[in-house]
Amino acid sequence: MHPINFAQSQPDHPAIIMAGSGETVSYKQMDEAANRLAHWFRQQGLKDGDAFGLLMENCARYHEIYWASQRSGTVLVPISTHLTASEIAYILDDSDAKLLITTRKFDGILEALKADHAAPDTMIFGGGAEAILAAQSADPIADQSVGRVMLYSSGTTGRPKGILPAPPEDPAVEAPTPLMGLATMGFQIKGDGSCIYLSPAPLYHAAPIGWSTTIHRLGGTVVVMEKFDPEQALATIEKYGVTDSQWVPTHFVRMLKLPKDVRTRYDLSTHKGALHAAAPCPADIKDEMIEWWGPIIYEYYAGSEGNGMTMIGSPDWISHRGSVGRAILGTIHVCDDDGEEVPTGKEGTIFFESPYPFEYHKDKAKTKEATHPKGWTTLGDIGKLDEDGFLYLTDRRSNMIISGGVNIYPQEVENLLVTHDKVMDAAVIGAPCPEMGERVVAVVQPVSMDEAGDALEAELTEYLSGELARLKMPRVFDFRAELPREANGKLYKRKLKDEYLAAAAREN
Repeated sequence: MHPINFAQSQPDHPAIIMAGSGETVSYKQMDEAANRLAHWFRQQGLKDGDAFGLLMENCARYHEIYWASQRSGTVLVPISTHLTASEIAYILDDSDAKLLITTRKFDGILEALKADHAAPDTMIFGGGAEAILAAQSADPIADQSVGRVMLYSSGTTGRPKGILPAPPEDPAVEAPTPLMGLATMGFQIKGDGSCIYLSPAPLYHAAPIGWSTTIHRLGGTVVVMEKFDPEQALATIEKYGVTDSQWVPTHFVRMLKLPKDVRTRYDLSTHKGALHAAAPCPADIKDEMIEWWGPIIYEYYAGSEGNGMTMIGSPDWISHRGSVGRAILGTIHVCDDDGEEVPTGKEGTIFFESPYPFEYHKDKAKTKEATHPKGWTTLGDIGKLDEDGFLYLTDRRSNMIISGGVNIYPQEVENLLVTHDKVMDAAVIGAPCPEMGERVVAVVQPVSMDEAGDALEAELTEYLSGELARLKMPRVFDFRAELPREANGKLYKRKLKDEYLAAAAREN
């Protein structure tokens, strides 16, 4: 199954629907657009293995460009729309991108790129691209081959690194992918074209682009939100009869913070499956979501590296509360600092033994750091396995706070904070402390900034004190209107820690 096939068998079936505007692209239209782009790539000299950058807001063109890459053997490099010109220039240079595709929305970024950096040739939708492509043939190129996607890590703890997957074993453009089997067998997504899939997050992230294009391989319809809004997401499920969806925990938190009369206003009866991943989900939030939506929620743990995956459905989660499931791709090994496997129930670094190798582009040191002597690879997370083989995540090793020689995992504190009625979001970091090495700092986004201050700090301290040991309690509360969180749910803790490091340096 592949969009090429569906363009023949169901040409008028919607492949893409933009949730806000209602713009609809059929399988035939998507196929022809991809072919035109593939011809243009060849005219620009792009061949198998050549990379190009894609800086674009959520729009129907995104998937058309993806499928053009997938039939021209090129390497698509999605770029976050929140990056600065300097950060974008780094990715374009590091990936050896020969081309940048973007829209008029990023004219300001383009000007800065051209002024201060060596930018590649650029195609701009809304700035002449449409006329150029209309002149291309809608027939397939003669030398089709499957493309790849090189995702860049979020850069939450440093410069982002490109994750270059190995070339596919089968170079045929219509060859099946592992995600197709995981979608139909693991997550029970129907492969008969009846799936209507809601993608509420930016398409430049791994999960949205990976799962939405898998739905295209299964002949379903992808409904794309231009921008996430909690009430609009519920309205979209009702309007389009959404059957399946993909989320991150911050989406859940924001929907649960809606007034109850708003949450219950929409008919969600068509909604049969909801995937979530990308960041740890607080157990209390998961409880509330299952109570609201029913046992339709699937969680998985994986990374852009594609080296392994776990999965857990709602019934198993209820009996293994807090778990991210058992391995459905690769074999899990939990190891101590010396690389030795630890006993069941003991925490350590999580490694996957997997048939899918990866490397960090142009960074052999980072690749080696993530690789066990036996060839297993890690995403840098800490966790443990139970007797049934279910995995539980503790936190990322890079986020660990060491205060007075004691290891403190911020995720535990963050999970408690976001369940408070007056907290919209929270990040817990370690800040320099002359006496203890690091002190625990809670950076909190209140539901209303009008409530920020000493009274809320006292309320949150009391709320946490019954659940946390004294050494884990925040010594500082920093209230902010917004946290530096990516749309995929990941916090840019590096930015917060850098602020506190700079402040400590000034004091000294």
